[in-house]
Amino acid sequence: MNLEFANKYFLLAVTLLVPLAWLYFRWVWRKKRAMRFSDVPTVLRVTGSWVRYLPHIPFILRLAALALLVIAIARPRSGTSYEDVSSEGVDIILTADVSTSMSAEDLKRGTSRLEVSKEVMADFVSRRKQDRIGLVAFAAKAATRCPPTLDYRVLDTQLEGLEFGMIEDGTAIGVALASSVNRLRNSKAKSRIIILLTDGMNNRGEIDPLTAAKLARAEGVKVYTIGVGTRGMAPIPVKDAFGITRYVNQPVEIDEETLKEIARTTGGKYYRATVASELEQIYREIDSLEKTKIEVRQYTRYKELFGLFLLPALGLILMEIILAGTRLRTIP
Repeated sequence: MNLEFANKYFLLAVTLLVPLAWLYFRWVWRKKRAMRFSDVPTVLRVTGSWVRYLPHIPFILRLAALALLVIAIARPRSGTSYEDVSSEGVDIILTADVSTSMSAEDLKRGTSRLEVSKEVMADFVSRRKQDRIGLVAFAAKAATRCPPTLDYRVLDTQLEGLEFGMIEDGTAIGVALASSVNRLRNSKAKSRIIILLTDGMNNRGEIDPLTAAKLARAEGVKVYTIGVGTRGMAPIPVKDAFGITRYVNQPVEIDEETLKEIARTTGGKYYRATVASELEQIYREIDSLEKTKIEVRQYTRYKELFGLFLLPALGLILMEIILAGTRLRTIP
């Protein structure tokens, strides 16, 4: 809330009251008056007390009333600002591979592919403000962990809960993509996208990835595909019979041709991330490509306050009239 004056230039009239007060002091306050008294003690009692200032009270009241009237004419008002936000939102599905191969620690030393992916996706979510975002996890099957929502706290909790073994092992890219498209089927958002992240090849599921891509295209859904994993061999932690964790190098097999075709079919783009920094950059690029269009209209609701000054001014004028005509009446 803020205070302002609709006719602020009227406040300049207050400065005219200064010369008016000066003239009064110069010609009226100091004007000599004579009155006969029967004895000296009475004269001393009147002239030596505050009583001698009483005749000037009507002028002081009039001056204060004029000042309040000027302020009232300037129309003081308090305003409360509001924002009307309208946006052409983007509905997004984050589709994440949680198969055991995502335990490889090749993107960042000492951290699995899944953990790195979770951190990057959480950062991506934190930069979106007006978009509904959902989460689909997949391995041999696909499971919706969070439908598209604006409650990012719930989404963050589901992201944090992604782990190996939560779904039967395997890589069903086609099923995951079809499930993600189905989550966007009834969306009325201006733009609908899927960001599919995987480190393998489609080896499970009844739906072929390219068939799912055609389904996405028919629904107007754009798909960005991301292949994660170094080129060549990647260290995967495994526990031996004694419970000791050892690292075994396994080949990285990503069906890049299929992922590229999915992106091309739907109007998206394919990316490859071999280190954590590249994955971070990929999500930042997608974030910049899929910006929400937001229109903000500001307006202010005012409350007029001139009555707080007008009523006291009228009261002072009435008081001046009464005093000047009764107790403080001046006799020529």
